[in-house]
Amino acid sequence: MAMLEVEGLHTYYGLIHALKDVSVNVEEGEVVTIIGANGAGKSTMLKTTSGLLKPRKGSIRLNDEELTQLRPHKIVEKGVVQVPEGRRIFGTLTVMENLDMGAFICTDSQKNKKNLDRVLELFPRLKERSKQVAGTLSGGEQQMLAMGRALMTNPKVLLLDEPSMGLAPVLVDDIFATIRQLHDAGTTILLVEQNARLALQVASRGYVLQSGSVVLSDTAENLEKNEMVREAYLGE
Repeated sequence: MAMLEVEGLHTYYGLIHALKDVSVNVEEGEVVTIIGANGAGKSTMLKTTSGLLKPRKGSIRLNDEELTQLRPHKIVEKGVVQVPEGRRIFGTLTVMENLDMGAFICTDSQKNKKNLDRVLELFPRLKERSKQVAGTLSGGEQQMLAMGRALMTNPKVLLLDEPSMGLAPVLVDDIFATIRQLHDAGTTILLVEQNARLALQVASRGYVLQSGSVVLSDTAENLEKNEMVREAYLGE
């Protein structure tokens, strides 16, 4: 049994059928990626999984517990936490206040301190800027903060939506180095990423979405070798 099981999702925006019978499984400790063109349904998949969108049909289970009808904050409490596309930090709050917001589900101060120490070890730049207003951070620092805020919940499954978007290449390398660190530490990750090459390099398995449907799933190694993937997503 997979830790996260998504089966037969059908999600709509009004009359637009955005996800069509999408099924994705993530085993404990895995990094699984979803790749596809803009508009393929990648972010919709994550938003549905985290409860921000409700499917008309399908099932989302965490360790065989049904999540589909839960509200987003309840899904966070269960352990499925999303780092949204575009960061979505609280720009008028300080770095530390943003991290504190990530700890809202836990009233155990010792656990929160342990999570905070872990975040600041992963992202020492956040420690340096702990009192800085978050909206004045660089794009890369804001991405670190968004990831750190999610990690303050000590998630069972971390959903990452386009973590490299809008970042300079050197900062993209930093973010993906952190994803590798999280994987090495045992964090389970479902990754949506426009840069398919980088995504497949950190993932063990992947799914290809086209027009809201899964058209291919395989190991990351095999997807990198797949002719369709190489031509459509790897620029070869």
